Amino acid sequence: MTVNVLFAATESRWAEYEPPLRKEIAALGIEAHIATDIPADQVDYIVYAPNSEVQDFTTFTRAKAVLNLWAGVEAIVGNPTLHLPLCRMVDPALTQGMVEWVTGHILRLHLGMDAHINAPAGTWDPVAPPLSFDTRVTVLGLGELGAACATALAGLGFQVTGWSRSPKDIAGITCLSGDAGLEDALAVADYCVLLLPKTPATENTLNAPALALMPKGARILNPGRGPLVDDEALLDALDNGHIDHATLDVFRIEPLPSDHPYWSHPRVTVTPHIASETRAAYSSKTIAENIRRGEAGEPFLHLVDRTAGY
Repeated sequence: MTVNVLFAATESRWAEYEPPLRKEIAALGIEAHIATDIPADQVDYIVYAPNSEVQDFTTFTRAKAVLNLWAGVEAIVGNPTLHLPLCRMVDPALTQGMVEWVTGHILRLHLGMDAHINAPAGTWDPVAPPLSFDTRVTVLGLGELGAACATALAGLGFQVTGWSRSPKDIAGITCLSGDAGLEDALAVADYCVLLLPKTPATENTLNAPALALMPKGARILNPGRGPLVDDEALLDALDNGHIDHATLDVFRIEPLPSDHPYWSHPRVTVTPHIASETRAAYSSKTIAENIRRGEAGEPFLHLVDRTAGY
């Protein structure tokens, strides 16, 4: 029996995904019709990006699941017409990209690379950088991406504390949870990496009181979600010197407006939402495996908890 897979995303994404998606689904022995124009009542699976034209799911009467192309699901999880299982995107390339961005930017600051790169010719200042053994990193959010980053940083010798809303246990990481745990995690954050999902409970996680809990001279990296940070509070903390530097990849408005203070602030590094990206060759494997599982009656991978919002 042929499985009908609707690709509901932008035209450019379809051009990117069509070849690897066909390849990976066929490799699992599944006969599939994959297209962008299948009648709703004939669709078995929806490969979905929240910026697609599909917003009403009530007509997809035989569909078994919505397979999100993005790691974040905040743009779809609250859709009142969606009653199908929803799976978020997790793939090795997405995780590896985040690990590389986080470790790279922490090492840039930790080793003081900018001072040497920007130093005038002839400058000779032989001061050794600190060691990771003596440096504390807090990772807020211990999902797939946060756990991978925390583990990689611990592997480089950093003292890593991780925080999540519910208890976690990760080898080599001091894992904290709950409101009291958040305060303790921030208190030991020479570096703070934000990898929480965007939910009403996580908005402005780094507000003025939270920033005040961090050690003077702390550095912040936000490759997670823009609303996790109270922008005015962060700018105040940077201006008064309590926070030394912020490296930011995500923002409340994207692209970041050209007149935003972050662009010109000497203690801020802006990157254009490139910390991690789904890559079709890898994420197609995740999609294909979930289709196989659906056809075999097995549990889907990376199923979203609709009540938690992620």
